Amino acid sequence: MSRSHLFPTDGLVHLADIKPRSNIQITWESQRRRRVHWFSECAAEFFGVFFFVFGGVGSAASYHLNPTNTEGLSSVFQVGIGYAMGVLFAFVVAAQTSGGHFNPGVSIAFVLMRRMSLRKALRYIVAQVLGAYVACLLIYAQYRDIIKATEQALAAAGTLDSVLFTPNGPAGVFAIYVTPGTNLGQVFLNEFVCDFMIGLVIWAVDDPTNFTVSPLAAPWLIAFVYALMVWSYSRVGVSTNSARDVGARLMALTIWGREAGGGSYAAITALTNIPATLLAAVFYEAVFADYNRTVTPAHADFMAARLAHEQHGQGLPTVDQTASASTEKVVEGTLERV
Repeated sequence: MSRSHLFPTDGLVHLADIKPRSNIQITWESQRRRRVHWFSECAAEFFGVFFFVFGGVGSAASYHLNPTNTEGLSSVFQVGIGYAMGVLFAFVVAAQTSGGHFNPGVSIAFVLMRRMSLRKALRYIVAQVLGAYVACLLIYAQYRDIIKATEQALAAAGTLDSVLFTPNGPAGVFAIYVTPGTNLGQVFLNEFVCDFMIGLVIWAVDDPTNFTVSPLAAPWLIAFVYALMVWSYSRVGVSTNSARDVGARLMALTIWGREAGGGSYAAITALTNIPATLLAAVFYEAVFADYNRTVTPAHADFMAARLAHEQHGQGLPTVDQTASASTEKVVEGTLERV
């Protein structure tokens, strides 16, 4: 049976229909879409993670780097808001281009669910890690004088070596560390549970039959589930995103050398997010998802707009002009988002 009635594309207005462009713009957009669209997608993933890290780690820098011990300079609440706003801006700026993964765990889950090729996922993951790495380097450059002042103050007190690679040290602003003697099993449990909960929320807002959330509200809910984990569980040690952790760890190694590696804990923060996110996706699909539910009007409009964009860019006929088999193929290949 044809699905064309679910995705009506007639009457949709494309930006090209109402906004004039120069011949150079037209030519470039055509070539970019046909030849190097992968680059645009990777750039979107790069900047998505960049915003996430730039907002969150920048806020953490204000919280931790306080050589004058000024009261009220920052708080864990502010750090959580920083990460949340970073996630929100990432979706606003980049999600419409790449689908808004911004997380290796999400990209790998898409591969296992046959919603993305392995080759594309690998490109996404590299871009995500680079986004975190560059964001941390820029934050370091912007805070460099304060970081040096903090290191000098710690050195004068004779505590630099013992504090540098801890949650309260300058390197701990970027890479995530735990206090020496911390039970790593407890830290793993904390990381896994937090990442699992984030994954559940991501898959819930991505469910087109979920009447409690529209596509417009999805970025806000994802943003605040990240903030919630920072507010509630950062004291134990939580990363929430493998790209954020690996990119920041590479930056710390670049600045402070091999001692910034993090030991066994580095493996927990870098890898736990992936199986936790995969389990969340499988659990949601097995327990909560119901393919007999109807797609919400807001999600149907969203899907129609995405599909119309794909067809317009490729010069394909509208959905109403295609057979159901080809329609299903186009829909499946188009609706990649988080």
